[in-house]
Amino acid sequence: MSDNQQPESTDGAPLPEPLRFFGTTWVDRSGGYWARRAGLAVLALALAGGGAFVLALSYNGLQLADSGGLIQLLMIVAFAVCSSLAFTRTLNGFSRAHEAGPGDSSFRPIRVIGFVGVLLAYTVRSFVEAPGEGMLRQDYEHRLEQHARRRSSRTGNPAKRKRKKRR
Repeated sequence: MSDNQQPESTDGAPLPEPLRFFGTTWVDRSGGYWARRAGLAVLALALAGGGAFVLALSYNGLQLADSGGLIQLLMIVAFAVCSSLAFTRTLNGFSRAHEAGPGDSSFRPIRVIGFVGVLLAYTVRSFVEAPGEGMLRQDYEHRLEQHARRRSSRTGNPAKRKRKKRR
């Protein structure tokens, strides 16, 4: 959602934004939050293992095709570099807000090639918190604080305050 259209309850208090796979259970960590977090970590790790198996099969295919050492080396380097870049970028994306821009769409092929790194980043982040929870929690707490500040009432009219006499 944009900054202008934050979800609000009937009394004007901000509502938490839903998180993929978790909804709004990340706020109080209820409703199977821990089981879903563990499940996401296991599933992402299993998918990363399956992806590594597929990459090993493709490497074996290159060996059987007798494509040459340079091609095999380039394939290994490409997948290793793309996986490490995708891992780093994905892991940092969970803790820092980034603006979607031209750099984000141009990075998409690297994430596709380095899909094992993306899945491993999901696994690692799931051990700490739900992926993306930190940014949403920080934003939600900031909006709650702003709401509380707006709702707090002043005590009396400042114009009618008695001024202390200075000596």
